[in-house]
Amino acid sequence: MAKKKHHAQHKTAPALFKDIQLIRQSDAEWQIPQQSPMRVPCHVFATDAVRATLDSATLRQACNVATLPGIVTASMVMPDAHSGYGFPIGGVAAFDPDAGGVICAGGVGFDIACGVRTLVTGLTPDDVLGKRTQLADALFRSIPCGVGTGGAIPLTSVSLEAMLTGGAKWAVAHGYGTQADLDHTEEGGFMRGARPEFVSAEAKKRFMDQLGTLGSGNHYMEVQRVTDIYDATAAQAFGIAVDDILLSIHCGSRGLGHQIGTDFLPRMADKADYFGITLPEKELACAPIFSDLGQEYLGAMRAGINCALANRQVLTHLARGVFAECYSHSRLRMIYDVSHNTCKEEQHVVNGKKRLLHVHRKGATRAFGPGHPELPAFCRSVGQPVIVGGSMGTPSYILAGCTDSAKSFCSANHGAGRSMSRTTARKTIHGKDMLAVLDRMGITIRTSDMRSIAEEAPEAYKNINAVVEATEKAGLARRVARAVPLICIKG
Repeated sequence: MAKKKHHAQHKTAPALFKDIQLIRQSDAEWQIPQQSPMRVPCHVFATDAVRATLDSATLRQACNVATLPGIVTASMVMPDAHSGYGFPIGGVAAFDPDAGGVICAGGVGFDIACGVRTLVTGLTPDDVLGKRTQLADALFRSIPCGVGTGGAIPLTSVSLEAMLTGGAKWAVAHGYGTQADLDHTEEGGFMRGARPEFVSAEAKKRFMDQLGTLGSGNHYMEVQRVTDIYDATAAQAFGIAVDDILLSIHCGSRGLGHQIGTDFLPRMADKADYFGITLPEKELACAPIFSDLGQEYLGAMRAGINCALANRQVLTHLARGVFAECYSHSRLRMIYDVSHNTCKEEQHVVNGKKRLLHVHRKGATRAFGPGHPELPAFCRSVGQPVIVGGSMGTPSYILAGCTDSAKSFCSANHGAGRSMSRTTARKTIHGKDMLAVLDRMGITIRTSDMRSIAEEAPEAYKNINAVVEATEKAGLARRVARAVPLICIKG
């Protein structure tokens, strides 16, 4: 029998940080002091209630991130953090390429540029309540979802390459949206510096029939009602009011993004010795930003970002068609589209000096504050919309970036964060029972996989109200609006 091929051995540090001390800095900030071999401390953004949800594995992962070359200021833990692959989910770290900084595939995540876009529909609660079943069924028929589901818009090799370069801008140019959509999308709808030639043939093959698909897991399309406005000025800028009906779309780069991570992680691990990097764990495999391997990953990752942006744009186009059939007066207007699971090149002030950094946000989102030059005109005076998604039976929030968010490299959490693994959720929560509970709450669910109902049940997540409170108290972002689910389409 042939022996299984192994990747080259590389240096991995022994298990570290068994005794982690959290020192309170304020009501919603803590610090884990720097200790060898950490290069910087860890900053943890959490109230007492949220602090109680952070397990030792998550904090150890944050300390491991702090050992990586070129890290700046601190390894950061957002209020929704939980343990992930190498980096904690809800982890933020910035690296300086001029100081030997690295790009870490595990610090971006496998679902590259998974994100949320939220739209105002122009409908009222009565509109939806009168046709709830009809709308739910129509969305479920028209929105491809579930593992391996193909989309209605097949790609050729030529159009795939163009999409990976152009993102949502490519989709709009092909009739799947408007310029206004791009004006309300992070990066104007496409990520510069994409290099599709560094995306493997297998990754491209996996996405050839996936454009305009939700996928599975925690991805969803959700119809929501705005119940509360907390910041009237920001809400007016975003164009939302109490009782507005919203549509939120949460998905990413599907199989293409996953394959990019699968392709590059072992390559980075194999090169660790060559780069002189001692890894605290193999899942933090990385490469110097200025290395050939680092640049190849960045080019491929940026193509993955464009893939996710195009995917959400096409889903928006499909959803508009459904709403137009059900309601002739509906108008789906974008509030904003923002990704998590990215690494972005950004200027930040560190110790009084501007530095060009590569900011990893895994399960975390940008949260630019008021006046930031990269914000579009509609929100520049109030701060960037920050969309914090719930889970079927829980509220979602729209926040706005704060001036103080510079402390986290202008980052905030993207959701509530898991409190229960998917395996545990399946063992303890019954999907049919959960459907009945949600139905009694007035929430209509459509899904192709009953397992996802258990895995994504509200009980499997932290209390989103407490997490958002911590986000606000820490000065990362402030509440603008709260919305509750009415219809949820899941893979």
